[in-house]
Amino acid sequence: MGETGIDKARVRRSFSRAADSYDEVAVLQREAGSRMLERLDLVKLRPRRVLDLGCGTGTQTAALMQRYPKARVVALDLALPMVRHARRKGRWLRRPLCLCGDMERLPLAGGSVDLIVSNFAFQWSTDPLVLYRECLRVLRPGGLLMFTTFGPDTLKELRHAWSEVDDFEHVSPFIDMHDLGDLLIRAGFAAPVMDVDRMVLTYAGVDDLMRDLKRLGARNATIGRPRALTGKARMTAMRRAYEKFRQGGVLPATHEVVYGHAWAPEPVEVAFETIQPGSGPPARGGV
Repeated sequence: MGETGIDKARVRRSFSRAADSYDEVAVLQREAGSRMLERLDLVKLRPRRVLDLGCGTGTQTAALMQRYPKARVVALDLALPMVRHARRKGRWLRRPLCLCGDMERLPLAGGSVDLIVSNFAFQWSTDPLVLYRECLRVLRPGGLLMFTTFGPDTLKELRHAWSEVDDFEHVSPFIDMHDLGDLLIRAGFAAPVMDVDRMVLTYAGVDDLMRDLKRLGARNATIGRPRALTGKARMTAMRRAYEKFRQGGVLPATHEVVYGHAWAPEPVEVAFETIQPGSGPPARGGV
């Protein structure tokens, strides 16, 4: 599995514009991030340096600083306005080190990080295998990668509604949990663990869903997206198709939340037995 067809420049622009409105609508992101961090309770790890990869406005960054008060927390995001929000987290004596950069080309030295945490950023990767290998590069041996991302059932109602209107990609692609686990192994990680939750948000109408996605910055970033403005007739047809999912007076928006973690392998120690010159193999007894 190679490139995903994600337009990275589009991702940067969308999240830059959404930086000021993101926290107002990021309900699912906060809940999934909280559930992910709870899993760290089961991990015996005392990191000296933690990387919040795809930090957004820094909600996760602040939680990591509280969880690991002695660690140096680094927050990195592709969108500079998001980084500016993250920079305000913490106290004046202890702020995160904030970087604006590409998660597939991390501006960090190899083996310099003990823990990488990423909440809903990996789905914007242009090549997941490259991303995982880059994470492995900056992790020290025995370091941990923990992340959330979206699975293919995410926004399945919206995807289906648009499929009845035209043949364009209106929803970004999401990779299956099992394929992600395979990619972690190919990248060189050890003992990957993947599991999934399904969370459903409800809306009075599909326009409310579209508005929230825009305020989150989660716009369609596929290279194959329609480039012209969507006409009134097609929007009306999409709304009508989405209405087939209405239950109890509301429209559902399904999100398949994938949780994953894996370890940077420890070096393997190989023991060699030295044999003195002139000495043969040990004698064997006989009957």
